[in-house]
Amino acid sequence: MMALLAMAWDGQWFLKVYEEFDWETAARLNARVRAAFGRIEMRRMLRALGKPAADDVEDGVRIILTYFQEVLAAGFDADFTVEGDRVQVTIIRCAALLGCQRAGLERYDQACMACQGLWQAYFEVLLPHSPVRTRAQEMMGHGASRCHILIDMEGRENDERLAGENGFQP
Repeated sequence: MMALLAMAWDGQWFLKVYEEFDWETAARLNARVRAAFGRIEMRRMLRALGKPAADDVEDGVRIILTYFQEVLAAGFDADFTVEGDRVQVTIIRCAALLGCQRAGLERYDQACMACQGLWQAYFEVLLPHSPVRTRAQEMMGHGASRCHILIDMEGRENDERLAGENGFQP
């Protein structure tokens, strides 16, 4: 219930900013707010687990999965694959995108903008000493059948390599 109410609150906040200003302003502010809240979510998870940080990338993914299953139980389905310092997230159901579609917005990619910053925020809190870069390869808000997001913990050293892949902007 609380997860659904939080999603409705977020959606209403976005809609009111959109009505007052414009889509670009609402999407930009929503992405900033969602990333800030993501940092709060992961700090709370770490505190609840009695940990200062995740032990490693796999532990970070476990913490996020626990959060999704126990707190954000409704509206989100994803698979996670960890390969060394890289996490691949494949999302097949996204409540934020569905909410945008139900609201009849002119565009749906605002959910994708917020999502990209969210993953960055999650891993920066969980693994504070590991540089993080995220890159979306596919996004449902841009017409794909799924979202495919790469999270690279070696990001800052690999900016040049990542910049050449699928238009990633460091």
